[in-house]
Amino acid sequence: MPAPKPELKIGLIGTGFMGKTHVFGFASAAKVFDLPYEIVLHTVADVTDTLAETAARRLGFRHATFDWRTIVADPAIDLVDITAPNALHKEMALAAIAAGKHVYCEKPLAPRASDAAEMARAAARAGVRTQVGFNYVCNPMLTLARRMIEAGELGTIVNYRGIHAEDYMADPAGPFTFRHDPAGGGALADIGSHALATAEFLLGPITEVMGDTVTVVRTRRDATGTDRPIEVDDIGRAFLRFSSGASGSIEANWLATGRTMQHDFELYGTKGALAFSQERFNELHHYDAARPDGRRGFARIEAGPAHAPYGDFCVAPGHQLGFNDLKAIEVLGYLRAIAGEIDEPFGFAAGARVQTLVETIARSAQERVWLAVPNPAAAVRGEP
Repeated sequence: MPAPKPELKIGLIGTGFMGKTHVFGFASAAKVFDLPYEIVLHTVADVTDTLAETAARRLGFRHATFDWRTIVADPAIDLVDITAPNALHKEMALAAIAAGKHVYCEKPLAPRASDAAEMARAAARAGVRTQVGFNYVCNPMLTLARRMIEAGELGTIVNYRGIHAEDYMADPAGPFTFRHDPAGGGALADIGSHALATAEFLLGPITEVMGDTVTVVRTRRDATGTDRPIEVDDIGRAFLRFSSGASGSIEANWLATGRTMQHDFELYGTKGALAFSQERFNELHHYDAARPDGRRGFARIEAGPAHAPYGDFCVAPGHQLGFNDLKAIEVLGYLRAIAGEIDEPFGFAAGARVQTLVETIARSAQERVWLAVPNPAAAVRGEP
């Protein structure tokens, strides 16, 4: 019989939408892949004992607590998984790192790029492994797109367009939430970060940006009934220049009436083009300029077992992966990094990079000028 795998005990902070998604990711990954660890859902934390105990029963955790510090202090826990509101990420992550634990944190990593860089430096010094939740780039169709670009199938890429649009803030009577907190909220930070991560995943570093941010809904009522001024963007846009010489744009919009999940891109090269929509994310559309007149058009590439790791989920093409499956793929990569098999797929340094892009775009919008993107690697290393 094979030797038993070492256990990896998980402590989860937060049981909302993303907390549940992380649990589904761990559970699915353990069933679908040959992981280097035996996953143990050890302790879950929420704001009250009742909420935490209810979550423990529903999600399969052994223990529950209303104090996230209990998870950090528990020597039995190996990995702290943070899905709490954005403004709390830094304190929680730094405490977990100081305790010698690996940290999995939902995006955005921190409200400010300087905070994210501090977190990345702390993780590097401690030698722990980190992951930031950007699971859209775990899609096999995006991996295929990047391989086609790198192989030169599209020729020289000259233009890119990306968008992440949803309508969860479209109702002007909707409440003030943690996403409206000036310390780290706004459409650009919340969902534009996904558009930026995808753009760089496909085409490499963005070197210059010209930003534009718009606040449409000027006040929202909080839980106490007080009207709060909105100081963050409802719509964020940016023109981009890449180190490769390509140019393009991205948009983030949480007022996009009728859109529940539009995470799309189009890119154009000298030999062809690609188009992708998250609303049909088991498809990639390819235009081949070498085809003869009368035979040209975008051809649909359908996800299937040829696009690893799709085949681990299903042996038949066309049956499709789901959102939680992307989180399972993210978990696979992270656990392999913890085991020392691969580098971190999207660690804290990468999360700091995305936050640097967000802040540079926001500053560009304020100053109404093109700005060079600072080198976040230097900030992570503690250099000026």
